[in-house]
Amino acid sequence: MFRFASAYFLLFLAAVPAAIYFRKKREINPFILIPETSSIKGIHSSFFLKARWIIPALKYSALVLMVTALARPQWGTRHISIITEGINIIMAVDISESMAALDFKQKGKIINRLQAVKGVVEKFISKRNGDRIGMVVFGSEAYTQVPLTRDYNTMVTVLDRIKIGAAGKSTAIGDAIGISLKRLEDIKSKSNIIILLTDGQSNAGELSPESAVEIAKLKKVKIYTIGVGSKGKAPYLVNHPVYGEKYVYRRVNIDENTLKDIAKRTGGQYFRAKGTAELLEIYNTIDALEKTEVKTKSYAQYKELYVWLILGAFLITVLQVILSNTRFLRVP
Repeated sequence: MFRFASAYFLLFLAAVPAAIYFRKKREINPFILIPETSSIKGIHSSFFLKARWIIPALKYSALVLMVTALARPQWGTRHISIITEGINIIMAVDISESMAALDFKQKGKIINRLQAVKGVVEKFISKRNGDRIGMVVFGSEAYTQVPLTRDYNTMVTVLDRIKIGAAGKSTAIGDAIGISLKRLEDIKSKSNIIILLTDGQSNAGELSPESAVEIAKLKKVKIYTIGVGSKGKAPYLVNHPVYGEKYVYRRVNIDENTLKDIAKRTGGQYFRAKGTAELLEIYNTIDALEKTEVKTKSYAQYKELYVWLILGAFLITVLQVILSNTRFLRVP
């Protein structure tokens, strides 16, 4: 970032065109007039005579540099630091095999549940400012995908790389909450929330959802739960050994009672999303409910550049003095 610390000195640059004007006027109205010039008309001007404009050009260049130096040009870097504590948010995302159900649409194209979730969660992350966000993924097992961070670009990059079934076929909701609670302990905050998204019912894991909720209550962690997908049967794209890729319908079940209970007992809310628009609206609602006023402190570090201008003006002046007293010496 460039600036002039004392920009008002630049007004003195107006003296340069004024000096040029008076110099030209003096040349038009010389002090000494020669009555007869016919005797010198045949003399050709030398290169150095034609280049005599170099001397005044050097003089005015040095003047411009010195005036600019008085204005103190500076180059600096602006820094903005966030001084608000913010919220700790853990995104717990179900990546079990049932998330491959093709019952969501985006821009007229049929997509699976995880693809829909990725797009909406990315928009949610982009709206946050100053909060630390982490990610836990779960299937038969639960593990940390991204610890609490304010590096939202990294969050989005990791989110894009998540694959269905990477954590197993089943759904361990209790373990997902447990791992999320551990991640929230990494960095202390006055407000801690978990956004748990799943399309099934807890049928795996070492920690039951009930036990996990009790721990969350003790730690005063609020949990928002989101049930995604349709009920009953949903279409899946599978690879048949004989017929190749084909669509099959499988029964899917969302344990809404458990999700409602988790949200109610921790002070959160339960949401149901059957389509992309509903899912986006849910995250917008959570975003509005869990806002923090972010305060920032900005400062800048500047490096003075006037020294280089003074050095340049000095060298130009030295060159002008040397040339004025040698090759471009004028008599009188």
